[in-house]
Amino acid sequence: MQRIRLRYTKRGRLRFTSHRDFQRAFERALRRAEVPMAYSAGFTPHPKVSYANAAPTGTGSEAEYLEIALAAARDPETLRVLLDESLPTGLDIVDAVEARTSGLADRLTASVWELRLDGVDPADAEHAVEAFTKAETVEVRRTTKNGVRTFDARSAVVSLESLRIAETHSSQADRPTDQPCAILRLVVRHVTPAVRPDDVLSGLRAVADLAPPVPAAVTRLAQGLFDEETGTVTDPLAPDREAAATEPHPAAATAAAKAPVPEGSA
Repeated sequence: MQRIRLRYTKRGRLRFTSHRDFQRAFERALRRAEVPMAYSAGFTPHPKVSYANAAPTGTGSEAEYLEIALAAARDPETLRVLLDESLPTGLDIVDAVEARTSGLADRLTASVWELRLDGVDPADAEHAVEAFTKAETVEVRRTTKNGVRTFDARSAVVSLESLRIAETHSSQADRPTDQPCAILRLVVRHVTPAVRPDDVLSGLRAVADLAPPVPAAVTRLAQGLFDEETGTVTDPLAPDREAAATEPHPAAATAAAKAPVPEGSA
């Protein structure tokens, strides 16, 4: 069995797709691309697909991850192209590697988010960011299936800053406007309970009365292991690439181990 890890995006209007919507679209893409999937055992077998830390509905993302198990080996890049062609534009498969290490989900410990606040003056956003980062705790409330929950949104935030437009992920906004616009860059740890970008926005409202007139356009730029020394979020697929560069392909290694030893060699 071969395992392939994929990075995919949610762009434009496709950011409004739910995780379940993506699952259905991806399973259709697997069939269209004729991917030789491995299936679970039992009365109703399902293709072996593992999703990791999906972004909330309504947010865009450049860094969503999943892993699939194959019954027959395939070239990761060829597979990526076939799957990308089988998905709608906006749900794009942008990277693929063969899994050579364990614990992909364990390497997703932090995310980098960009928050576009249309109608908000950048100076007001800077004031709110300063108040938020100086606070020891910022309690916010979120409605869950078990009722309203209060928790600290400040402790999970590694950094929060206001950016100039030139420093942002994309010069083309989802909702171009002539009104003032503030752009925030957020790095947040994945903790329990999860602190989401909308929780941080609630915290900015609590500490500085910052309330965007329209919903924020939120995009996840990266997720991976947080490097304490550099303060950056690293590529979670990098260990697999490094292992592939130093180790033989598993199929080739197996064939070499089974090959007969020539006479006279010892």
